Amino acid sequence: MALPDLAALEADARRELAAASDAAALDGWRTRYLGRKGRLTGVLRGVRDLPAADRPAIGKGANALKGTLEAAFDERREALLRGASVAQAAASVDVTLPARSLPQGQLHPVTLTRRAMEGVFREMGFDIVEGPEVEWDSYNFDRLRIPRDHPARDMWDTIWIDPEDAGGPAEGAEPPPRRLLRTHTSPMQIRYLETHRPPIRVIVPGACYRYEATDATHEWMLTQIEGLVIDEGVSFPNLKGTLESFVHRFLGPDLETRFRCDYFPFVEPGAELGIRWGGRWLEVLGAGMVHPEIIEAAGLDPERYTGFAFGMGVERFAMLRYGIDDIRYFYANDLRFLEQFRGSAT
Repeated sequence: MALPDLAALEADARRELAAASDAAALDGWRTRYLGRKGRLTGVLRGVRDLPAADRPAIGKGANALKGTLEAAFDERREALLRGASVAQAAASVDVTLPARSLPQGQLHPVTLTRRAMEGVFREMGFDIVEGPEVEWDSYNFDRLRIPRDHPARDMWDTIWIDPEDAGGPAEGAEPPPRRLLRTHTSPMQIRYLETHRPPIRVIVPGACYRYEATDATHEWMLTQIEGLVIDEGVSFPNLKGTLESFVHRFLGPDLETRFRCDYFPFVEPGAELGIRWGGRWLEVLGAGMVHPEIIEAAGLDPERYTGFAFGMGVERFAMLRYGIDDIRYFYANDLRFLEQFRGSAT
């Protein structure tokens, strides 16, 4: 008995299937090859009559071919249906077709990171407050120990809303107040102390603006989280423990940290916190003990109350969290970049 030629059968089936151009032709093809009396069905039924040595190979091959032809049939049917739908749509509008789905928005990676950082601070007992982005220069500078002639203002080159009086104030008179886009969230230290008494434990998240050139690690706009803690007996070890606890909770418990001296006009002493990241030390935030003059200006006794403050850039932590090497990606509005964060947890 001659063995069935499965290759020839498949070639015939595919040629005829490609030529089928309507539902009737498809039904006829299915009957000829896959029906009860179809060619392939006949091969499968005849396996039992083949020599014993040939049955396994022919049976396996015929069953595989059956799956292949069924899949080819489904694909051809779908293609014909799509073609019919296109032709129908060209002739008339079919209101029964489903509407096109609209793209769904998502949270920005900086927002995701900010919310995650806020969650850690909430667990540590901090309240969250916000302040104005358009600020008075007295809150942004003067009351934080940065008067107009102080060189520290060079650290916060900014964008002014009110122009400076070209003639200047009269001799002996105070300069008129001016508004600016805040350069840091530290002004809320002063604003919060105006209306609250210790114990104080708050963070202040929000956007800040600085007139400076941009590069891979700096932008003219950043999102900052300011922290303020004031109470009796607050010490530098409290600051150190709080910030190390935050970094370990957010970035990992095994991170090596380092504190070094730094300068900020509104704290004394000042410090920066660095982490060991990628084989090098990376500064991630600035901090220090609240200057006694600021505590005293708030109507509190600096001999009784002490505190610490800190500030950190959310974008820097987002770069660490997601492995991003250029801060400018966050605000380039490139959907290819932003789509990568779809589905990220808050």
